[in-house]
Amino acid sequence: MQKEIDHLKRSLRHERRKRAPSNSDFSSKSEKDGSYRRKSRTPLSESFSYDDDYHHECRNRNSSLVGLENDAMSKALNQISKSPFMRWIERGRLPRRFTQPTFTMYNGRTDPVEHVSHFDQRMAVHSKNKALMCKVFPSNLGPVAMMWFDGLRIGSTDSFKELTQLFGSHFITCSKVPRPLASLLSLSMKEGETLKTYLDRYWEMFNEIDVDFDDVAISTFKLGLPTKHGLRKSLTGKPVTNICQLMDQIDKYKKVEED
Repeated sequence: MQKEIDHLKRSLRHERRKRAPSNSDFSSKSEKDGSYRRKSRTPLSESFSYDDDYHHECRNRNSSLVGLENDAMSKALNQISKSPFMRWIERGRLPRRFTQPTFTMYNGRTDPVEHVSHFDQRMAVHSKNKALMCKVFPSNLGPVAMMWFDGLRIGSTDSFKELTQLFGSHFITCSKVPRPLASLLSLSMKEGETLKTYLDRYWEMFNEIDVDFDDVAISTFKLGLPTKHGLRKSLTGKPVTNICQLMDQIDKYKKVEED
């Protein structure tokens, strides 16, 4: 009995030795795992080198862009600070309690002569102060016209007249072309048209013609009326010699017609 028990114990110990891993196996496995880790692990200096280079490149690129923007802004500010006016204009002072009028901004598409005329009317009280006229003029220019003004040479403008001449010559393509006299001669009252409508059309056309002859205006207006029209008969019976007399005659006829 005792022999059988001893035999069973030896058998169990033998089986346990078979199942338990040896130290050499364990160490070799550990070495393999360690070598894998060493092979698969990238050093910290290498893993972040790409990120560092990328961020460094971005910083350089941003700094260069900022530098270009600053250069462009500096050039623009320098150009604005350079005045095209002579020193006597720059030294001119604003009058006390000067209030700048409200202007229609010039957009570079309308008649420059009309725009200067509008500016003169708004600044009529200060028209003798030429330095003030020069200094205020840029404030009624839109972005397109301001580009022209900023491009003027330093100290190139000596008077308000010279400034407006430069302005007009630059935007001359926007000037209105006067209508020929023939367009007024061909104007006549249409059938069924009222006298008021004809008058509006006639004076609008007359104001666009660069001619200052009262006799031409009177004759063309009369010829444009129908032959049997009462106003034409009135103008034929009582001829007028200037535009004021013509307008008075027209007003009298309109009052009689309305009554």
